[in-house]
Amino acid sequence: MDALHKQKAAQYKKTAEAKKSYDQKCRDKEETEQNMNRSATTCSAKQQEKLYAKTQQAKQAAEEADRIYSQNVSVLGKMREEWLNEHVKACEFFEKQEVERINTLRNIVWTHLNHLSQQCVSSDEIYEEVRKSLEQCNIQEDIEHFVNLRRTGDKPPAPIPYENFYNNQRSGVVRSLPPPRRAAAPPPPAAGNDPLYSTVAEPGYSILRY
Repeated sequence: MDALHKQKAAQYKKTAEAKKSYDQKCRDKEETEQNMNRSATTCSAKQQEKLYAKTQQAKQAAEEADRIYSQNVSVLGKMREEWLNEHVKACEFFEKQEVERINTLRNIVWTHLNHLSQQCVSSDEIYEEVRKSLEQCNIQEDIEHFVNLRRTGDKPPAPIPYENFYNNQRSGVVRSLPPPRRAAAPPPPAAGNDPLYSTVAEPGYSILRY
């Protein structure tokens, strides 16, 4: 298209110059004819011959300019038609490329969104399982189960009384502080190295599932 456009522009310039020359030759022809007609009765025969010869030359020059101008117009018309056909082909080619580009982009985005939508569905199914598990959670039962599992007794340790040092010396009795009361340790777990955890088999335990 670029090459045809340059050729068409050059031919247009050439045609414009040919038209300018053609117009000038036609004006020269008319001027010589008018001079010959005005001098028909005042000039001698020899001068009439010169004017006639000059008129014929102007006429031939005008005809030649007309032929060149007409030829350039014809060539310009053919170049314009060729340029127009190439322009149509280029537009159709660009349109085809654009259709393919838009279609490819649309399919890629559509497929990507389908993947994201499927992932959202899968994630929502997992979230629903977690919600169902949370619905079975009973906070009070969990706290009571932990207290029952880890408690050390039902009564607090006895208070330590004040004992005067000198009173103990007079009576000759040395008293020591009573040992702190501690309940029996909870039963050991099944495995020796495992930490102590509550199990789902124990009564009253709230099960959390995922």
